[in-house]
Amino acid sequence: MLRVVSWNINGIRRPLQGLGCEVTSNCPTALRHILRELDADIVCLQETKVSRDALTEPLAVVEGYNSYFSFSRSRSGYSGVATFCKDSVTPVAAEEGLSGQFATLSGHVGCYGNMNEFTQEQLRALDSEGRALLTQHKICTQEGKEKPLTLINVYCPHASPGNHERLTFKMRFYRLLQIRAEALLAAGSHVIILGDINTAHHPIDHCNAGNLECFEEDLGRRWMDGLLSNLEYPAGSHIGPFMDSYRYFYPKQERAFTCWSMISGARSLNYGTRLDYILGNRDLIIDTLQDAFLLPEVMGSDHCPVGAVLNVSCVPAKQCPALCTRFLPEFAGTQLKILGFLVPCEQEPMCGQSVLQSSKQIQPQKQRKSQAHRHSSRPRKPGSRRPQKNLRSYFQPSVSLSQTSPAVELPQLPLVGTLVTPTTLEGDVIATGTDKQVKVSEVRDEEEAQASFWKSVLSGPSPMPLCGGHREPCVMRIVKKPGPNLGRHFYTCAKPQGPPNDLSSSCNFFLWSKPR
Repeated sequence: MLRVVSWNINGIRRPLQGLGCEVTSNCPTALRHILRELDADIVCLQETKVSRDALTEPLAVVEGYNSYFSFSRSRSGYSGVATFCKDSVTPVAAEEGLSGQFATLSGHVGCYGNMNEFTQEQLRALDSEGRALLTQHKICTQEGKEKPLTLINVYCPHASPGNHERLTFKMRFYRLLQIRAEALLAAGSHVIILGDINTAHHPIDHCNAGNLECFEEDLGRRWMDGLLSNLEYPAGSHIGPFMDSYRYFYPKQERAFTCWSMISGARSLNYGTRLDYILGNRDLIIDTLQDAFLLPEVMGSDHCPVGAVLNVSCVPAKQCPALCTRFLPEFAGTQLKILGFLVPCEQEPMCGQSVLQSSKQIQPQKQRKSQAHRHSSRPRKPGSRRPQKNLRSYFQPSVSLSQTSPAVELPQLPLVGTLVTPTTLEGDVIATGTDKQVKVSEVRDEEEAQASFWKSVLSGPSPMPLCGGHREPCVMRIVKKPGPNLGRHFYTCAKPQGPPNDLSSSCNFFLWSKPR
């Protein structure tokens, strides 16, 4: 059996919960604990949000596994995917990206198909965000037939409504993914596409599909219609080369969501979408798929893991492909230190003299110190330079004021900041050395005004308004979406987002904090 799990982890360095205990990913045993609890031969992670310079050895090298990372080259701490394979399923090849732009000279997967519809700049941009990673394995079916199996671990782009530039990028990525997958199929390999596809395919996969205009006309959904065999749905008359493993077993299962809004707390009411898939070619799914499952109880991300079990065995490669992270210089023990490039030298070598020869003339540190001491004790010859003064010689005690000027009797004035009270006053006025007089009543009025001001400032924030549906205190949020309202505060219902007919869900109350 081959058990495969995919999970959008939303940051591999974040603390993760829901796997028996709370663990921090930077802890040496944390990732090992996660992999053990997921109990899979191959674990594919998306949205790792780690760049190569921030990748630590506990995350890169885990005992019993060989790992492969794809990093974003456009933004630090953004996107990224990683695949962890048990040593018993070591791949025969591994490759970063879909286009071959970052393929190594040895150990790459190959089979790219016809990509002439893209420019080289477009291909490089599509692979520069670290959204795809391929591992190819040798599997053996129950009939004893050996065949390659290629896993394409993907984190497909998201496109906000109205962002046409990002939508174009997303559809290009989909197209490139399909070209590469179909080319691998044509070359005789089984293919699994797994990860965060970032599209809810059918209305049953979306909590609010009925309120979305032109749901079926979405470009991402139309692309999935052409890619998949969807015989259970009216729009699925087209028989695509791939099948949805979960819908193969559970075609009518409702509320099978894998992603929820963390801001609105929608996960508590299971009000989300299904964005994570394990898609396999038709022959592989029909002949070998034993089970498909979701793990909504696993917390730590806004997504939950999804998985599939195939009735095949894997023949491990004798050596990991070159892309394996254990071969990176910083983890393989072959990285040179900067001290290896430096040669201690006190003076420039003379013409024709090698650096090695000049370095031999360097005296030991103790010998140089003793010579310096002997030179400092010798009498200074006429005309020689005066030795440098000690730093303390520039700081001499200042001459007393009483020695340079006669005593001046200063008037006794109140210290600045001293609280003036009626007990310090003589009579009805305070002597200030001037003709100006301040009445006691005016001082008291000023003190009362200051006290009133600080009471208003320190009284705390105003109480939260009550929402319209539950008449309960709201919560304050901040607009983070770019636009004219970026940074504005607003009040909304504190209940989690859920079905409209559920009284325990949000009543969608909304109120701006301050008018602009």
